[in-house]
Amino acid sequence: MITVMGATGHTGKKITDALLKVGERVRALGRSESKFAELKRAGVDVLTGNAADAAFLAKAFRAADVVYTLLPTDRRSPDYRAEQDRQGAAIVKAIRENGVRHVVALSSLGADLSAGTGLIAGLHAQEERLKQLEGTNVMLLRPVSFFENFHDALALIKHQGINADSVEADLAVPMVATRDIADAAAKALKARDWKGVVARELLGPRDLTYSEATRILGKLIGKPDLTYVPLSYAEMAKALMQAGLSASFAGLYVEMTRAFNEGKVKPRHGRTPENTTPTRFEDFAHELARAYEAP
Repeated sequence: MITVMGATGHTGKKITDALLKVGERVRALGRSESKFAELKRAGVDVLTGNAADAAFLAKAFRAADVVYTLLPTDRRSPDYRAEQDRQGAAIVKAIRENGVRHVVALSSLGADLSAGTGLIAGLHAQEERLKQLEGTNVMLLRPVSFFENFHDALALIKHQGINADSVEADLAVPMVATRDIADAAAKALKARDWKGVVARELLGPRDLTYSEATRILGKLIGKPDLTYVPLSYAEMAKALMQAGLSASFAGLYVEMTRAFNEGKVKPRHGRTPENTTPTRFEDFAHELARAYEAP
């Protein structure tokens, strides 16, 4: 049995689909019953509940040979970091109580640092909790920026004709498609062939600047002059809060982008064949263009 947290999200849904295709028995976890209809039709064991509820997770992890974990925290949470810690502690408690032997955990590049990285510092804390598990083999997947994050910019592009964030315009960042993260996770969940704690970085095919990504997307949506506008940290935090996200999340987000800009978040050993994934932004951008053009 393989238990997959966040089974209707960016990575969890793709992982679940990949495992079902190769005949694995999957238990899918999520927060919304309405999003599980397709998986139920496929005969998947589905459970809905709160990821910070250790009793729910204890049930969800029961009899699992391996689990895929992540921290599916609400960006509107009034104390985002505290919510990360509650979820992380509940996950580790459920793993320990069930004696789960293998865990694949979604983390992030920069999670080797204990502070000064905003949202990523909460993932560092979770990595440290997972490392304390006795008899559990843990694989830490460390991507950075998802291609899918650009979905959040589509409304701004449509209504104001720009893309904007607090990452420096010409800073090359490792960006990756969640399909490549899911592929790595699904293979690990199936193989269960590592011992101890292993960190695996996933960096996409090449580093990409926000300016370049914006130009690529602009050409596909008929806006070849689309530009990326770097915002100050205060401007970005204000924009996030105006969009309905919490002040707590906004503060951690801009602390994270500051860490990017200051070069704190980077691969431990540079780019290698092992941490380079195949999906190009040029190809993924067609998905963004279809979403942009949808009514």
